[in-house]
Amino acid sequence: MPLQDWMKIISVDDHVIEHPRVWQDRLPERMRDDGPQIIETAEGHHVWRYEGQLYPQIGLNAVAGKPPSEYGMEPVRYDQMIPGCYDPVERVKDMDIDGVHAALSFPSFPGFGGGVFQRAKDRDLALACVRAWNDFQVDEWCAAAPDRLIPLGILPTWDPQLAADEVDRLARLGTRAVSFPDSPVPLGLPSFHHPSHWEVLWDAVERADMPICLHFGAGGYVPGFSFANPNPADMAPFAVAIATFSTNLMWTTADLVFSGMLQRHPNIKFMLSEGGIGWIPYILERLDYTWERHRWYQNISRTDRPSDLFRKHIWGCFIDDVHGVGSRDVIGVENILIEVDYPHSDSNWPNSRKRIAENLREVDDHDAHRIVELNARELLHFGADR
Repeated sequence: MPLQDWMKIISVDDHVIEHPRVWQDRLPERMRDDGPQIIETAEGHHVWRYEGQLYPQIGLNAVAGKPPSEYGMEPVRYDQMIPGCYDPVERVKDMDIDGVHAALSFPSFPGFGGGVFQRAKDRDLALACVRAWNDFQVDEWCAAAPDRLIPLGILPTWDPQLAADEVDRLARLGTRAVSFPDSPVPLGLPSFHHPSHWEVLWDAVERADMPICLHFGAGGYVPGFSFANPNPADMAPFAVAIATFSTNLMWTTADLVFSGMLQRHPNIKFMLSEGGIGWIPYILERLDYTWERHRWYQNISRTDRPSDLFRKHIWGCFIDDVHGVGSRDVIGVENILIEVDYPHSDSNWPNSRKRIAENLREVDDHDAHRIVELNARELLHFGADR
């Protein structure tokens, strides 16, 4: 069936390219020299400088409006992007062109889960940078169109109490979700299995009824890529990572359902951002098979079936996944969300609505409406009257 005109697409994974003044306008004056700022190199590139280190890919994959033959990952300038990448007013215009009603946008310079600040040397500066980005999301980016742009927050992941305090602050500001590493371990943090380290944070997100977005790569691991040795001469093409990003979130799903923390936090919710959904039926079958055979001698629940935990606590998110849509009844229609991924290379902009409709061609109106709009409204508390 065609996607009905009255269905409003809500993308739970887009990206914002931070404009040059995000931190310079918000950090205390004493922190601005070391805080994130854009400089121009001798070669004419715009790059971020933070704590004296250069981050050259300011618009990594900010390719909306270009044909695939012109895609690239090289450093770019702001004048080489379309304005919707960094200007919220122009972003809404691009959403109108694309047939998209609302969008939740992840950071770019900080990393999808704030990993740049997790790896920083000066923790006081890093905390101020986290809060500045969150304030930018609320008071500038989303304030430009509060009925269209949905606030997302990042957290000071190096300190669970600070992270919990930031969740409380974000809840007061009206933020609807927070981003967190899809796996904390590659960042040198305790895992989801730690019995106490993260409890204060999980308590806070439950109290706020705020879902946690686990974006592919936010934990610092990208297949075939090393942040410690980013030398393209001895790494796999980035196409390997693009094609296999869901494998990160397969691991994350298994990690969560066997961690024991879902039982301790019955109202916690996780979104598997930019992970696709076609793999979910297999991993649920495999998790249940493993649980049936191995729960008797391992430190995992003997009573809670993994697939039941998934359907209560975890939502899959997809950009383009005809196979996954065909398996929607196995996954659970209530557990599927749509993504546009503007302005990245997986996005179908300016034809997202058309391509989403093609994905949902065999889906009835009830299920299509849940997938493109209603599930996101309920999860993010983004009112239907908007």
